[in-house]
Amino acid sequence: MKNNINQTTLHPYSRSVSIIGVGCTPFMYTMDNPETEGLTEGELFGYAAYKAMEDAGVTPKDVDFYFHGEASPFNGSNYITPNMQVSEWFGMRGKASIHHSEACCTGYLAIEQAVNAVASGKYNVVLTGCVEFGDAVADPNKPAHIRRKFDDNMFQESLKWIYDRAYTRAMMCGPNLHQDDVCAWYKDEYGLTDDQMDDTLIHMAINSRRSASKNPLALARKTYEELAKEHDFDDVMEYMKSFFNPKMTANLRASGLELKCDGAAAAIVCPTEMAHLFTNKKPIEVLGIGNATREANQAHVELLATREACRQVYELTGVKPEEIDLLMANDFFLSSQLCAAEESGYLPRGEGWKYFIEGRTAYDGDKPINTNGGRCSFGHAHAASGLADVYEAVMQMRGECGERQIKKVPKTSFIRGFGGAQNVAAIILRTKE
Repeated sequence: MKNNINQTTLHPYSRSVSIIGVGCTPFMYTMDNPETEGLTEGELFGYAAYKAMEDAGVTPKDVDFYFHGEASPFNGSNYITPNMQVSEWFGMRGKASIHHSEACCTGYLAIEQAVNAVASGKYNVVLTGCVEFGDAVADPNKPAHIRRKFDDNMFQESLKWIYDRAYTRAMMCGPNLHQDDVCAWYKDEYGLTDDQMDDTLIHMAINSRRSASKNPLALARKTYEELAKEHDFDDVMEYMKSFFNPKMTANLRASGLELKCDGAAAAIVCPTEMAHLFTNKKPIEVLGIGNATREANQAHVELLATREACRQVYELTGVKPEEIDLLMANDFFLSSQLCAAEESGYLPRGEGWKYFIEGRTAYDGDKPINTNGGRCSFGHAHAASGLADVYEAVMQMRGECGERQIKKVPKTSFIRGFGGAQNVAAIILRTKE
């Protein structure tokens, strides 16, 4: 497969930057939850921001600058400057800030922007956060806390914002083709049968749901084994291939597609040398971040952009794939786990599918992936999901994940972000001794 992406050479940061605090809300359906119904995005963002500040040992006065991420043009409250409109909810009155949106890659690029701001020397303490109502949409004619369901028709309508409408305006073929791209390519490249790919994707779903079942912040808390028993199936694989889990595309079943929901997440970064001034927890250093983009209607978007972003970050940091202890990957299609795992070198090319079937990528396996449950079980709150992955990686690297804590507390984590069917980020984190 020819990679015709223009390559970029990255340069080291001017100073080391570390994550010293993280916060995350439950990923949920706020309209169905009496405790959260009626929240605005400012309140939800503020929840995550305060959690991150508390975790870092900083106060709003310590924060020099903040970034605000929110992806969907439909789900906000029609603010031109949402970063300023929500500042009162987390003590940032008068603080300088920027709003940004990179679709489902927003949360991953949120970390990059914060790190760059500190590495440049301009700021010392930066808050970066993202919020999204992926299940509820604001009514433009009513106050911001009054929302209605963000149904599938509205979601499909919103997809036109991320595709070149000169070609897909009429047919909207882009998203439908993209969903099966990785599966189709992988089967052809490595000679897998339809049944082998189906089994691989099903085991990805089972492994992810096991992790989510042990995560108090996750949306889907029942394992597929439990669901199978509830529907009188003795064999979970029989249940996963039944009409309870139908194929939605040529390869992907319902269990392999994102669970849209509401949520927010945030992080605090500062110069590594200053971390001890705020917290006694080990700082998590951001060694480097690679990026690539590719227009959504081109072939093999995710594969090629991931390959380039990974090349950049490995070249920049000198880290080897065999040093990675944990992989987090944006997987609003479950096949993204396979793409990210092999393109990053975390799993061997052409062999990764076997690791999923053998359960080795579960939280208690030797090659853990998406220990929070991923987009298809933890939930997908578009912009916020990337920072939720950062939250999970940091918590795992501190050894603070309870029942889903992986066997070996990870020293080095790799986070592969993907969104808007075009943006890809490759982030390497390492525990600073």
